[in-house]
Amino acid sequence: MKELKVIDNFLDRTIFEKIQKMVTFDLPYYYKIGTASPKSDDLYHFVHYFYTDNSVKSDFFKEIVIPILDNFTYYSLIRAKANCYPSTENQFTHAKHIDLPVPHRGLIFHINNNNGYTILEDGTKIESLANRAVFLDTSKPHQSTSCTDQDIRFNININYV
Repeated sequence: MKELKVIDNFLDRTIFEKIQKMVTFDLPYYYKIGTASPKSDDLYHFVHYFYTDNSVKSDFFKEIVIPILDNFTYYSLIRAKANCYPSTENQFTHAKHIDLPVPHRGLIFHINNNNGYTILEDGTKIESLANRAVFLDTSKPHQSTSCTDQDIRFNININYV
């Protein structure tokens, strides 16, 4: 399984800006304790589930997730969600985690520029740049950080096979 692929300017600018507006202003987000798992000592974040438990959970699925899915090949969708990480005074590194305990792939799609990043198992750091798609094996340990230069770090996380 190919480990890492980073694509900048992943979506057409017009499509991206429409998605960016919806993710930052229109989505209802729900409080979630911890960032790596509910039992972690991490901070908190807010989440909006588009797809989980084999069904669409959001009225925004077609407008936000489908245009992203249309730009890569996948066999089956497992989960799709938007993450909203409030900024912190000092950058905080969240606990290492895997997204799901089965072999699968993941896509982290960045919605805004900020100084937060994702850290892979080998120490590789991937910066948060708007309209950047990061394809990786999210069944392997990775971690994220908060940001300090924006109010919020937004991304969309898609798990698939």
